[in-house]
Amino acid sequence: MSRHSACTTTRSRWVLGALVVGLPLSLLPATAGAQPAAAPAAAASDRGWHGRPTTLPKVPVMTGSGGAVSSVDRDASQVGIDVLARGGNAADAAVATAAALGVTEPYSAGIGGGGFLVYYDARSRKVSTVDGRETAPATFTENTFRNPDGSPMVFNTVVNSGLSIGVPGTPALWAKALRDYGTLSLNAALKPAERLAAKGFVVDQTFHDQTVQNADRFSVFPETAKVFLRGGQAPAVGSVFTNPDMAKAYRTLRTQGTGALYAGALGRAIVAEARAPHTKAGSSVMGGQMTTRDLAAYRALTKAPIHSQYKGYDVYGMPVPSSGGIAVAEILNLVQAYEDRTGVSTSDLSDVDYLHRFSEASATAFADRNRWVGDVPGVPVKELTDPAFAAERACLFDPKRAQPRPIPFGSPDGAYTPCAPGTVVQSEPYEGQSTTHLTATDRWGNVASYTLTIEQTGGSGITVPGYGFLLNNELTDFNFTPLTKGVPDPNLPGPGKRPRSSMSPTILLDGGRPFLAVGSPGGATIITSVSQTILGYLDRDLSLVDAIAAPRLSSRNGSSEGAEPAILSGPTGAALTAMGHALASAGTPNEIGAATAIRSLRGGLFEAAAETTRRGGGSAMVVHPR
Repeated sequence: MSRHSACTTTRSRWVLGALVVGLPLSLLPATAGAQPAAAPAAAASDRGWHGRPTTLPKVPVMTGSGGAVSSVDRDASQVGIDVLARGGNAADAAVATAAALGVTEPYSAGIGGGGFLVYYDARSRKVSTVDGRETAPATFTENTFRNPDGSPMVFNTVVNSGLSIGVPGTPALWAKALRDYGTLSLNAALKPAERLAAKGFVVDQTFHDQTVQNADRFSVFPETAKVFLRGGQAPAVGSVFTNPDMAKAYRTLRTQGTGALYAGALGRAIVAEARAPHTKAGSSVMGGQMTTRDLAAYRALTKAPIHSQYKGYDVYGMPVPSSGGIAVAEILNLVQAYEDRTGVSTSDLSDVDYLHRFSEASATAFADRNRWVGDVPGVPVKELTDPAFAAERACLFDPKRAQPRPIPFGSPDGAYTPCAPGTVVQSEPYEGQSTTHLTATDRWGNVASYTLTIEQTGGSGITVPGYGFLLNNELTDFNFTPLTKGVPDPNLPGPGKRPRSSMSPTILLDGGRPFLAVGSPGGATIITSVSQTILGYLDRDLSLVDAIAAPRLSSRNGSSEGAEPAILSGPTGAALTAMGHALASAGTPNEIGAATAIRSLRGGLFEAAAETTRRGGGSAMVVHPR
């Protein structure tokens, strides 16, 4: 299917036809990915609206009008679609969908975490961003994660402790997004999530497996075990999982406002648990340093986006403390620079040569990202995203051979020469692989690309007593010690500092109008997943859903490159290895990312797309399917 086609797949056409004639969701074919209907998404009437919402199936691609939502979860996407169908806009749908994901994806996102929103406002025709990243307590210093001898603390010990917990930013982002862009109150936007938590959702394989994978560390914390390990076991696939404590948390937020968290009883409960986590008999973990003053000082911030261009499209991404907007821009610039150097278009390459080119670009961008990007003054954003810098960095590109890893970082000083190779190399810092992403657009042309997280799957493992949500371990995104002795490190901890992130919510405009919104979870692999999806769609003649589903490679300037099985175990992987690439398994569950995207078509139509298989397949929906 051409990337310019507005058609849906044959499968989604069949499913939508079934809905038109009134087949219940439970009778839809298994190939459509529909979940059992035992616990439907919250109805519109639960938000004070009247009428019966249209229940849509879980499919990876859907085309139609009236607005669109794409996420990893059917219930969450349905909540967003209901908001749009009742007159809400993209900001309203994004907040409502995100809150629902906090229920159904509690190990990836929720009240206890943070995130980044990139938003196109149709009225002003401008793109802006909201930074809802967590912050470190005011007492943090560069030495907080070091032992007395200067060595770094044990990473997993810090993760599963109060010391890893940053001040949550998600509720503040929700409130700010609704206030600045939305039409709904926070009260109305959070009602569906409260309902979903109270009535429950159907457990899928991903939720079950993630619970099993975290069972040992969840069992250390009695409150977490009570909420997520009923009877000491992970919930069974197909069962209905309710979380009445989380419903209480949403009810508190929607009726009392975010002041309940940043200046009230909910916030005091967070601080108490972060400072002295409850553990089972015989176990103990470090306490954190968060105070109620840290909560009161938190602000979600409006920031100008990272703006770059690629082949005539305007590309907008998230600025510092995210490295996503900068790194995606540099990768795209490098791909263009390789085209200019070789005279061969990316669209004309074999799969092997394309992935080689992509790997070289992403490893180079990560070398520069690791050295220069963090929540510090003076990040050379303009230079890092300048095509002239990419041209200088591309001088060592060999179309037939991989550069030795790690690639040295460059000098984004504004004075570029035909070739100025770097000399200092750095190791790859660790970043967790969790997070979730959603995209939403409305009939007026507003667009939201929103990535939110509690860091690694299950966050810190610590649940707030009586409120049913997990707290983040976001502060472990700081580097514990400098990556390289004698080289300044912009991502060391500090008072009130926001840890560097790879979250890359992205919006592309074509002639000043929305064209594509895309994003993905996956820690540091987010940058490569988003870039690869954009390139697959724009340059590799893939449909949007096929660009999302394409096998992924993630080269982040480490000693090896993560590759999914279709690449690693086939002739493509063998050919890349022969070129000098050190490929390795993508890890458990052997997949990279879980992207969602929406493209705006002519005539008020949208194509929503999501994963076909990763995380059990995503959920793409439109208000009025074709």
